[in-house]
Formats: sequence, structure tokens, C-alpha cells
Amino acid sequence: MLRTGTPLEAALTNATKDIERSEDRALAHAIAGHVLRRLGDLDQLIDSTTSQPLAADAKARMVLRIALVQALVLKTPAHAVVATCLPLLEGGPKRLVHGVLGTLLRQGASLPEDRGSLPDPVAMRWGGAWGMGVVAAAKQALASPPPTDLNLRDPATTADYAERLQGESLLPGHVRLHDNASIPAIEGFAAGDWWVQDLSASLPARLLGDGKGRHALDLCAAPGGKTMQLASTGWQVTALDLSEKRMRRLSENLERTGLTAETVIADARKWQTDRQFDAILLDAPCSATGIFRRHPDVIHRIRAKDIATLAELQSDLLDRSRDWLAPDGTLVYATCSLEPSEGEQQVEAFLARHPDMMIDPVRADELPSGIAPNAQGCVRLLPGMLADKGGLDGFFIARFRRR
Repeated sequence: MLRTGTPLEAALTNATKDIERSEDRALAHAIAGHVLRRLGDLDQLIDSTTSQPLAADAKARMVLRIALVQALVLKTPAHAVVATCLPLLEGGPKRLVHGVLGTLLRQGASLPEDRGSLPDPVAMRWGGAWGMGVVAAAKQALASPPPTDLNLRDPATTADYAERLQGESLLPGHVRLHDNASIPAIEGFAAGDWWVQDLSASLPARLLGDGKGRHALDLCAAPGGKTMQLASTGWQVTALDLSEKRMRRLSENLERTGLTAETVIADARKWQTDRQFDAILLDAPCSATGIFRRHPDVIHRIRAKDIATLAELQSDLLDRSRDWLAPDGTLVYATCSLEPSEGEQQVEAFLARHPDMMIDPVRADELPSGIAPNAQGCVRLLPGMLADKGGLDGFFIARFRRR
């Protein structure tokens, strides 16, 4: 994954396809995730013990990362670590790896319990945009996987589900669970009473309010969290996405929850329609750097050139969205990104291109307690916010109205 730039989920799906037991696949996922969360600190330990630095992509280095994560984070007994890791070096430097691992364990090597490690380019980029306090908070957020957020189909059941699942609600229709149980095993899954959706990711659809039978277009909709939100609050939804595979998941999610939406498989840049919509939700394709605590691979995969390419796509999609918006209609633009070029700068450029569009400021009472809109009326969610409640994914949200 580090060499090819393949997303972690896709790489793991291929790498674990021959592993039969779900518990073993979950362990492989946990090991890979912790390696990515702690990569810099792991490499410092390794380099402190070898006389000559191992190549960054050397198999011996990767095996040592895996071994150290098992020993220091997952607390796997040393003999089990050796038994599982050395066979990965068939024909390779087993003695070197065994020696480095043994030395570090005898020395009582440890990893910081309260923080992970950010690659230097990412820390510099985020520090320049948001300050070093946010960088420190991002490292803390990397230390462990985040809680699980459930979005309820019926907000009236919030208190009941929070009590039954021993969770915590931060907004009506939301329950946060701090134990990472198997999702299908959680009460209410089979009945379709909820779906998994980070609190940050639920805010864009919430900012459109109740539909009351009006028409909404959900662009880049799959796998369907926001489509289900809109449908559950009375919108007649058209859900559009380019990916046929991801749209199958959206249809499955609609079926499980008993909600309905019109689905369209198309490229939003080429799709043609004469319809105009009362509301459009554009959760645009982006670098996804805001969800680094769930998908730590993004901080190692995404480069500045990738961000620039995605920013161009976002501009195109914003312009297309405006064409389908009814007079006095509302457009919500969102990205799960910590990059200003995918957020604040997009808003500035969009308003300059389209004088008929204006910011519809988000109000503080539309957001969770402890979160406030910025001076422009947009929402910027950063690492460190609501840390005492389990934190949030990084997000940017802007709400526009057509004059």
C-alpha cells in the first residue's frame, strides 16, 4: 500500500482474501492500521538499533514494524510475535530482524500511549493552515481508533437507543458508542433503525432541514448515508453516483432501512437533466485527509498534486450543481478534508464565479454543543474539537442559497 498508493481497505481486501476466519482478518486489519498510525515512531525505534538504516521499503523494515506493533501495541507475547513474523522473511534477513526485535524488547522499548505520528509534510501543511495545536491534536487522535457513531432513522428514538446501547447522544438522531463491537451484531441493525455515520459526516444533510416533500439531489451519494438522512427527513431524493458497485451498496442500505430514493448511475460532470432541485447536497470527492483517524493510510498516500487535482474536480462539480438548483434553492457543499484548497478556497472562488450565489450562514444552534460556525457562516471541523467526547472527523461545510 505504501509503495502503490492503494487505499488500505482495498489492499486488505486483496491481501486477506484467502484468510477464512473473520477474527484473523480483523487482526490483520488492526495490525496494518496501527502500523500506519505509528509509522514514524516505529521507524525511530528500528533505526536506533541498526548500524546502517534499512531502506524505507525494505521487507525487513516492514516486518519489524508489524512485529513491534504486535508486541508494543497489541501486547502479543514475544514468542508469538517471532513465530508469526519471521516466516514472512522466507529467504530474507531473519537473523537481522530477530536480533533487532530482541534488542528492542530487552531494552523495554515503548511507543507513546497518547499520540501517533504524522508524516513531516502533512504536519507542516496542517501546521501552516491551522497551527501546531491542531497538529498535536491530530497526533493524539491517531493514537487509537475513533468511536462508532450511529445515525438513527427516527430521531424520536434517540434517548431509548442511547440507553439500550449504553451510548452517548450529541444531537437528536445520533448515538455514539465507545466500544468497537461488530456492526451487524449491534441491536437495531437488522431492523434498519440506524446506519453508521460519523457525526461530522451527518452535519451536511442536517443543514438542509426537513424536506416536507420537496426534491433534493444527492451528488456523489454512495454508499448512501446522506441519502438515507434526507429520505428519513421527508425529502424526495435523487441519489447520483459514478460507481455502480458503490450504488449497489446504497440500494442495499435503502432496502435495510426501508427508505426510498431514485438512484442514478452517472458522472455528475456529464449528466444531463432539465429538472431543478429545491436542495442539492454535494459531498464532493476529496483527499479524505479529514478521516485520517479512521483511515490512517490517507496521510501516507495523499500528495500535494493529488489535492490540486481533486480541487479542480470539486470546482467543476460545484458549477454543475449550481445549474440544477432552483431559484431560492439551497446548496450544501462538503468535503471530509483538512485542506483549505478543498474548503475555504473553494467557497471564495465559487462565489467569485457566480454572483447569483450567496452564503446562507450556518447557525450555532444547528451544530453540536461546542462547535460554532466561522465568521463567514461556514463550518470547519478540526482535530481536537469535542476531544473529551471522542472527537470528530475533519470536515468543511458551506451552505449556499441562490438569490
